Amino acid sequence: MASADIAQMNKDGERPNGGGDPGKEPQVNKLFRLAMKQEASDIHLKVGQPPMLRLRGDIKRMDMRALTQNDMEQLLLPLLDVRKKKILDDEGGVDYSYVIGQDESRFRVSLFKQRGRLSLVARRVNNFIPKFKDLGLPDGMENLCKYPEGLVILAGVTGSGKSTTIAAMLDYIAENEPLHILTVEDPIEFTFTDKVAYFNQREIGLDCRDWSKALKDAVRQDPDVILIGELRDVETFEAAIHAAETGHLVFGTIHAASSGTTINRILDLFPAEKHPAIRQAMANNLKAVIAQKLVKGLRKPRTPTNEIMVVNPTIRKLISECEDNKIPDAIRIGYQEGMVDFTENLRQLVERGDVDKATALEFAPNPEALKMALKGIKVSTPGIL
Repeated sequence: MASADIAQMNKDGERPNGGGDPGKEPQVNKLFRLAMKQEASDIHLKVGQPPMLRLRGDIKRMDMRALTQNDMEQLLLPLLDVRKKKILDDEGGVDYSYVIGQDESRFRVSLFKQRGRLSLVARRVNNFIPKFKDLGLPDGMENLCKYPEGLVILAGVTGSGKSTTIAAMLDYIAENEPLHILTVEDPIEFTFTDKVAYFNQREIGLDCRDWSKALKDAVRQDPDVILIGELRDVETFEAAIHAAETGHLVFGTIHAASSGTTINRILDLFPAEKHPAIRQAMANNLKAVIAQKLVKGLRKPRTPTNEIMVVNPTIRKLISECEDNKIPDAIRIGYQEGMVDFTENLRQLVERGDVDKATALEFAPNPEALKMALKGIKVSTPGIL
């Protein structure tokens, strides 16, 4: 990408999503469109590197010249309104959603400073909400949407597809139940369509001042289902538990690799003296944890693999009694209640032709157990209680 290329990029006639000349499309949209054409999951822009795309899970540098700080300012600052520019200046980073064209495609953008220079990472969000079968999720996902109240957590590292899975769950509820679904997000990713249920979606900083105000207001807005975008701190977790205790079905996401580590991740938010009370709150209100990873697929670039923990009496007792080390065994024997561990789910993906054996073994928590499972050998599970 030569300097002249950047200057000439701004020649389409659409109205921009952000600042700049109202008659021109922002220059950077050419790169967003390239990501859409290549079916990349993410765009990465950094001073000193050419534009980069994440393709099938790997970062690939484009055949373009390295970007300068001047390039980054020309490309990215026109996207910001006054409020976003102030957040970037005051806090060193700003997150927001960005739409190309008339809802042509949506991106979740993180624009930030590193070593005094601008960088950007943008995650492409589907402009439609897929169904469970389209995603390749385990059987029985519908049952995890039917709780009248309680807390359902989607766990996974950044980029594991949590937002897509949770959107599919909310859309399923909207198709089947005459309810009010309220989302609190930073920023809004998927935009939902009113169906049998109807939605209100609130974005932090745009529709409400901050998380504290939005979460305090949420229970007064007569929701049946609440999405709290991320259980990121004490405040958001306590709000989720309070809403679950008062008769709402609450969905939230968390950065954790498995069901067991989700319990530990939540406890780590609190001082040790509060852990017994938090464990009891989870035992009483947690309904399920869906842990997810994305692996390279055969039918599509990336396929989710899942562990599902349903909080039955056995798991409730393990959480209460600090016996988290026994949770994996409880999941393994809970298949009749819709539970599945990563090993079994990877076996299913291989047998279905969605993932090859080598990839499954690479991502398996216990490759030897997966090898045995692929041969039809079941590993015995020790007593839990």
